[in-house]
Amino acid sequence: MPPKDTDSSTENYLNLLNENEKGISAYVHSLVLDRADAEDILQACKLTMWKQFDKFELGTNFLAWGRKIALNQILNYRRSAKRKPVFSADPEFIEAIAQEIDRQNESLSARSEALRFCLKKLPESQRKTVLLRYYEDQDISEIAEVTDRTEGAVYRLLSRIRASLNTCITKRLSSSPA
Repeated sequence: MPPKDTDSSTENYLNLLNENEKGISAYVHSLVLDRADAEDILQACKLTMWKQFDKFELGTNFLAWGRKIALNQILNYRRSAKRKPVFSADPEFIEAIAQEIDRQNESLSARSEALRFCLKKLPESQRKTVLLRYYEDQDISEIAEVTDRTEGAVYRLLSRIRASLNTCITKRLSSSPA
């Protein structure tokens, strides 16, 4: 049953789902080989998430909550369909894989946070170069033209920036509590 304040609750649910849908989808698709089965499970997962949204505590990790529901949907689907997947349908096996995916995701999230922090520390001109190359997908010659540098200078600058970011990220992750 959806929460009582339906308008606000619907908006919260849709915003959180929109922010986390790719992560939940990647999670399901990594555990279910058949694309059609994965899509069916995702639909069931979204429906269950909506029905149980009144139990979700705003401010907590929606992605983790959604993946827990997705894992239960996968296990239920395997039991009810009695399918013979390419890999073991043993619930312990699926849960072990799910835990490894969660562990990898936490590591990637920490790296992403560290990268955001380190990018903010770059001088504006270096941040602009990174944005041109990796977010606007411009090639080296276009960046050279925009920044009034030679292509060789852009290559060297990007190399120094990557090394600087790598050092910063490594330091940030090693100083973070585990």
